[in-house]
Amino acid sequence: MFDPRPKTSRSELFGRAYELALLHNNIDSPITIISGIRRIGKTSLLSVFLNEVDIPSVLIDLRDLRTNYGLRDLYYLLSKAFSSRLDKLYDVLKSISGVSIKGVEVEIKWRGRGSLTLSSLFDVLNRKRIIVAFDEAQKLRGPRSQEFLNALAHAYDYDRNVTFILTGSEVGLLYGFLGIDNHSSPLYGRYCFNLRLERFDKDTSLEFLRAGFKELGIDVKMEVLETAIEEFDGIPGWLTFFGNEYARGNKDIVRIKERAIGVALGELQNIVKERGKRYALVLKGIAEGITTWSSLKRYVEEKEGIIVSSSVLYNIVKNLEDMSIIYNYQFLDPIYREASLRIHVA
Repeated sequence: MFDPRPKTSRSELFGRAYELALLHNNIDSPITIISGIRRIGKTSLLSVFLNEVDIPSVLIDLRDLRTNYGLRDLYYLLSKAFSSRLDKLYDVLKSISGVSIKGVEVEIKWRGRGSLTLSSLFDVLNRKRIIVAFDEAQKLRGPRSQEFLNALAHAYDYDRNVTFILTGSEVGLLYGFLGIDNHSSPLYGRYCFNLRLERFDKDTSLEFLRAGFKELGIDVKMEVLETAIEEFDGIPGWLTFFGNEYARGNKDIVRIKERAIGVALGELQNIVKERGKRYALVLKGIAEGITTWSSLKRYVEEKEGIIVSSSVLYNIVKNLEDMSIIYNYQFLDPIYREASLRIHVA
């Protein structure tokens, strides 16, 4: 239960029976969106569901897709995903023009004569019932986003045998990318089944930790469990992180929390590296307790010694909200708040 890797079977998945039932009940929805903050358990829920249903599926992991990706980058991930499911999809893939099967590897032609468009790929997959899942689908934003959205809208209308499942931890970015409520989006007005995963409440968190330690034959004092629940705020990924560390011999909850903060800090530093040091200032200011627009603007201007554009600062705050890091000047994950207090501002 404390294995940090995504769960793959119902017996490993704790506290998500209701959400799993909802996925089964909505299996015929053309598009399902699973959203929630980082480490809430989206990939585990999706993986268990795909392993339970009697329908061939393919899961495309988009976490490593670079910001300004090209078709080659996307088709590499598609090829990798189809290769992992070749035993289930061989009969369909072997008949697709633009797809070559070399041993256990699938190659997709992405450029030149005989290349395969996304719309054409979805049309061919429609020959049999299939689920196509994109993990961290907000990563598809970028120069090729319109092509993907057009293909998805086309499949929604014409490919009735294909079900799409999209997950996203940067919830605002995901919904902004899909544009279901945006008149200019190809997906405007399309019905999607939306499933948002929430953190565990205190009772469920306690049950989860007790079950995990019982599985390992480890007796842990109640005050230790209660402290962990308080520090990690019911977020399954962090509770798993705690359980795994404790079971491996790290009995100091302060040290465990420090390790978790280090992980979160690395992720925040990557955001700052990509988007600019002003993000670090905004994160640090909110972590220090700033809760109003005017106070945040004053804080950033004092630190930088210049007058900051209101529109620029607004966009930073909105982006952090869309990335599900903050909401209404509050951190959605207490570990990220602690990490933001330590973030380096050059």
